[in-house]
Amino acid sequence: MPAEYYLDTIKIVFQDFALVNSTWDVRNPEGQPERVRPQDITTTALLTVEGELDDISGAGQTEAAHELCTGIPAGRSLHYTVQGAGHYGIFSGRRWREKAYPQIREFIRTHDKPAD
Repeated sequence: MPAEYYLDTIKIVFQDFALVNSTWDVRNPEGQPERVRPQDITTTALLTVEGELDDISGAGQTEAAHELCTGIPAGRSLHYTVQGAGHYGIFSGRRWREKAYPQIREFIRTHDKPAD
């Protein structure tokens, strides 16, 4: 990913808190600014994943997405904490293979159909 994109994301999400403060605007396909509204997401499932021992992202940081995405029914929403995993262990190594991947795979299989 380009450095500009990464740095812009860090600023918007983690420094300005624009997502949680409902002040994040993006350009729509017509080029007009449009407010990002996670509560308007209704037709997908939401799985958040974090490592129990993550020393980069704070505990509960990804889980907070569920509070923002209130339009997703509880039955299509899940948070999973990978026990014993750090930030990089979530998606690599033994904990990925034995813990995270099976949960993620099952979540996708369960919700890989249109919402009612």
